[in-house]
Amino acid sequence: MIPPNYSDICKPVNDLFSKDYPFGALKLEVKTTTSNGVTFTVNGAQDIKSGAIISELKSKYSDKVNGLTFTESWNTANLVTGQVEIANKFARGLKVELSGSSALSSTKRALRSKFDYQQDNLFARVNVDALSPSVTADVTISREGALAGAELAYDLNSGAVTRTNSTIGYCGPDYQVTLQGNNSLNLIQLAFYQRVTKSVEAGARAIYDYKNPEGGVSAELGTKYILDKDAYVKTKVDNAGRLGLSFTQVLRPGVKLSLAGLFDTTRLQENAHKMGAALTFEA
Repeated sequence: MIPPNYSDICKPVNDLFSKDYPFGALKLEVKTTTSNGVTFTVNGAQDIKSGAIISELKSKYSDKVNGLTFTESWNTANLVTGQVEIANKFARGLKVELSGSSALSSTKRALRSKFDYQQDNLFARVNVDALSPSVTADVTISREGALAGAELAYDLNSGAVTRTNSTIGYCGPDYQVTLQGNNSLNLIQLAFYQRVTKSVEAGARAIYDYKNPEGGVSAELGTKYILDKDAYVKTKVDNAGRLGLSFTQVLRPGVKLSLAGLFDTTRLQENAHKMGAALTFEA
């Protein structure tokens, strides 16, 4: 079995705490697919407090016969991005990705290459930023449910390691436990996720920052309850007294609405709360 890439080792618990919570914004996503397989996606978000609007137009075409995928995007920051992916062409399990971006209103440029290699019990990635220049590499290995991964970033200009992260964990049939050490083991996170029943998910995580011992351990508990095939609710609460609530409803096939609120229970009488909504159309 192929393990997840390093960024996705904690995906179940991270999704439980972050997905479907559009706090402080009104979001809209429209996704359509043409008859020849070209996908167009329009994303837009308005900050409720400032009124600022950001949006992006993205197109994607996959040539499955030759293992090629082309992606282009343009956002309201006037940043144009192009990307080409080649999968399983040079070797089985190897994906090569070349991408570049250019800001039309400034001299900001980026040119990157990415190499993903995956086999049973192994997922390795290397990212090269040609203009920084820097290299980021990570690897995940697995064996009978046990997981271990590490990530390293290296700046070629300074000749210094700029980031080191590591993770160990175990994945059971319906649960996952992970222990992460980030920022050279200065930031420790212990996380737990379980699918309790077909309709109930639960998770918890605790974080301790060695560089800020006065802050103590921050803890968070989250749950998801599936009401029926078209609706579910999510809640989360942390030790600072912040309560997050979310309700998601499929209004009709291809149309989904999420409503969310983040409430500071220690300041209920103050204007310290955030509301938000997200509407998704897909055809």
